[in-house]
Amino acid sequence: MVSQFHLLPQTFAITFYVLVCIFVSVEPAITSTVTDKEALISFKSGVSLPPSYWDQNSSLCTNWTGDVCNKLGNRVVALQLSGLGLAGSISPHIGNLSFLRSLHLQNNKLIGNIPSQFLHLFRLKSLNLSSNTIQGPLPSNMTQLIALQTLDLASNNITGTLPENLSRLKNLQVLNLARNNLHGPIPSSISNLSSTLTHLNLGTNSLSGRIPSELGFLYKLKELDLAVNQLTGTVALSIYNISSLVLFTVASNQLWGEIPSNIGHTLPNLLYFRTCINQFTGKIPASLHNISGIRSIRLANNLFEGSVPPGLGNLQFLERYNIGFNQILSYGDDGLSFLTSLTNNTRLQFLGIDDNNLEGVIPESIGNLSGVIEKLYMGGNHIYGHIPSSIGHLSSLTLLKVSYNLISGAIPPEIGQLKDLQMLGLAANKMSVHIPNSLGKLRMLNNIDLSGNYFVGNIPPSFPNFQKLLSMDLSNNLLNGSISREIFLSLPIPSLSTILNLSNNFLSGTLPEEIGLLGTVVTIDLSDNRFSGSIPSSIGKCSSLVGLFMVRNTLSGPLPNALGEMKGLEILDLSSNQLSGSIPDTLKDLRVLRYLNLSFNLLEGVIPNGGIFVKNISSVYLEGNPKLCLHFPCVESAASSHRRKVLVSVTTILGILAVCIMGGCLLYVRKSKARVAATSDLVVKGAASNGHI
Repeated sequence: MVSQFHLLPQTFAITFYVLVCIFVSVEPAITSTVTDKEALISFKSGVSLPPSYWDQNSSLCTNWTGDVCNKLGNRVVALQLSGLGLAGSISPHIGNLSFLRSLHLQNNKLIGNIPSQFLHLFRLKSLNLSSNTIQGPLPSNMTQLIALQTLDLASNNITGTLPENLSRLKNLQVLNLARNNLHGPIPSSISNLSSTLTHLNLGTNSLSGRIPSELGFLYKLKELDLAVNQLTGTVALSIYNISSLVLFTVASNQLWGEIPSNIGHTLPNLLYFRTCINQFTGKIPASLHNISGIRSIRLANNLFEGSVPPGLGNLQFLERYNIGFNQILSYGDDGLSFLTSLTNNTRLQFLGIDDNNLEGVIPESIGNLSGVIEKLYMGGNHIYGHIPSSIGHLSSLTLLKVSYNLISGAIPPEIGQLKDLQMLGLAANKMSVHIPNSLGKLRMLNNIDLSGNYFVGNIPPSFPNFQKLLSMDLSNNLLNGSISREIFLSLPIPSLSTILNLSNNFLSGTLPEEIGLLGTVVTIDLSDNRFSGSIPSSIGKCSSLVGLFMVRNTLSGPLPNALGEMKGLEILDLSSNQLSGSIPDTLKDLRVLRYLNLSFNLLEGVIPNGGIFVKNISSVYLEGNPKLCLHFPCVESAASSHRRKVLVSVTTILGILAVCIMGGCLLYVRKSKARVAATSDLVVKGAASNGHI
């Protein structure tokens, strides 16, 4: 009994301690929940979050959209509000969410700086603020977030330099700062993240200097994107030895050097390899074609030379192959035989071999390329022969460019089978015969360039079938006949990039009134043809016109006043025609007109006083119009006529007097000579008589 009595104080003490502990633990939990709620309310007040999202009277951890609480339901551990169109700035009170592990606010309209209070989020593992308009430098204290594994601030307006102490983020796996305004060098200290970093994306900034060779220590790196910067120098061999790399892109920099010949062995997992728009030299490594799983090889716009290495047929997963704008060469009729090996690549979507020194004939096997190929660039080489009819089998083609080669023969009618074709470029070749009517089947076509060939005959009557045409260039051919009104009816496309160029042909006839339907055309060039008749007044309806060229035709009649209605016109050249009448006064109202050539016509009257005729007279060409007058009437007044008559009379009298004076002078000189001669005779005779001779 006594022993039990003595135990009571101990029991009471233990019970009291437990109650105190419970009270102490509950109170901070309640307080912390309130703190988190207040932080979120402050965040909401700074952005355009719909009221229905967070009801202040409801439970924080059960009814608030976008936030996630821990298992105890008393602390916010995640905030996910991506793609909601949130506008405004991030409240600094967000730093009070001290249990936050994930903050995802990407794809919104957030502005302002990253709050320095983020340093209090010491449990934060994932921070994604990409695709906003956040500005300012990276907070210097952000490197204190040592738990951070993902830092994604891509597609913002982040400025300044990359912090040297980024390496303090020792758990960082993903660093994405692409598409910002960062400048300065890449800190070599990033290499200290070798045990964790898997993704390094610094592309599309203004970073400069050399690529640190220390990046080669990042042995876990899978993606390295340094494209579109101002980096210089060579790529260290150590970087080519990161065997885990899946993506390697250094495109659009100022890098040089050669790609190692064994790259196919050192980077066996490579899927995307992009070095385009640099100054790399040497040959394309043959081992690159041994990476069987590679999907994209883009080497365009460099200084690579040599031939296309063998092995393209091994790349069964290849989707894009671009070696354009280099110095790759081939010889002989079979110089393009590597195209045949590409027929094994059933996933090929893009093939670019343009602007090299490739020679040869397009093989018939080109029609066996991937059924999903969309873009085929072959221009700017020395390709000759005909275009095979099998080209019509590439049913997914949206772009076909074979311009600037030596291709001859006719356009194969089978091209009309390419129903998805949007761009057809066959310019500057030696192609001839008529343009096939089957091209009118290309309903999706928005750009056709057949210029600089020897095509003859009329413009095909099927061309009005084009429903999405933005640009048509048939210049520098041997086309003849007239332009049907249907051609113009087919071209009113809602685009500001439309070009109609029919110059340097033998087209004739009058211009139809329907030319006024080209309301969105930016440039019309009908120069060097045989068009006659007057310029239709409907031309004034071409409200988007920037350049109008009708040089060297036989156009006649007056200049339409409607020319002054084209307020966006910058260049107007109607020289070397037979246009007559006066220059419309409305031309001086074209405020953006910077070049005007009306020379060698039959224009007459007073030149307008104003606009380009005064402000930029050096860009106005009117020679060859002898009846034009500058800023005053060409008909003489009575006073000026009287002055002219008086001047003529005075000039005549002065002329007569001058003749008389000259005649008198000549007569005087002759008489003087006679007297001198007579005197000389007398002197001689006197001297003789006196015995001096």
